[in-house]
Amino acid sequence: MVEAALGGTVKAASTLAGGFSHETVLLTLADGQVVARFGGPDPAVEAAVMAAARPYAPVPEVLLVVPEGASDDAARPVMVLEHVQGTLLSEVLAEPSGSSELSGLGAEVGRVVAGIAAATFDRPGFFADEHLTVTVEQPWSKQLPQVADACMAAAPAQARLDGEARSSWADLCAAHAPSLDRVGHHSRLVHADINPKNLLVTRTRGGWRVDAVLDWEFSYAGCPYGDAANMLRFGAGYPASFVAGFRAGFAAHQPAGLPLAEDWAYLGRVLDMFALSDLVTRPAGHAVADEAAAQIRRWISDGIPDTGE
Repeated sequence: MVEAALGGTVKAASTLAGGFSHETVLLTLADGQVVARFGGPDPAVEAAVMAAARPYAPVPEVLLVVPEGASDDAARPVMVLEHVQGTLLSEVLAEPSGSSELSGLGAEVGRVVAGIAAATFDRPGFFADEHLTVTVEQPWSKQLPQVADACMAAAPAQARLDGEARSSWADLCAAHAPSLDRVGHHSRLVHADINPKNLLVTRTRGGWRVDAVLDWEFSYAGCPYGDAANMLRFGAGYPASFVAGFRAGFAAHQPAGLPLAEDWAYLGRVLDMFALSDLVTRPAGHAVADEAAAQIRRWISDGIPDTGE
């Protein structure tokens, strides 16, 4: 199917690291390489989100979108993207590097992440179709306690969080949820899965460049502080100079018309409680879910940090 659509022969295929809900494959054609993603949510919606983000962030070009069941060959939805050269940010952060170099990398990543929010919508909510129609939602402050309760009920029993921890987490989410009313009107593009495994970067003579922001399947319209919190969710394991650079870059490059709240880092963490709650529902053996559970236990014990430190 991909061969027919792109007009070239697939000479080789190799599986790449991918998201929780899809399989990612690097296809080598006679005239170059492309990336095919199979499964996951409706690729037409994700392709539309990527088109909306492209004026503001480096986004791979979408070459082909095939909805689920569109043909006999399309048992799963398919999206084919241009292959972008670069190194995963996660790999760079795992290598020994100088403090000043990583500070510059963090600042550039922060600038790019902040720029995503330049895309605006008429109201906050989730995208219903490829026209990026935004659904009418309850305020995030009302949704967070509901999501936390549902996720704690769905989390594998005792696997990551015992009953007391799950109850305490639901209570913590409910206690901090009202703060989201301050940013509930934000209707900016939020990537919602910004992390070092979803960015490709390159070291250049002049510093660092972000080559691509990947995996837009969870995007919605809302408050961009959540993206900053997502990037720094496990920041305790990143070099301190990268974290400081990211915070500075994100704060300095907010889009026009979006004043930065003094406690944006705290508000971002409250928004990240949605994702942390959802992550711990993953099956046993999911490494990121285990990290999320550890984060939850820390916040239950120590409270939510009110700064980015």
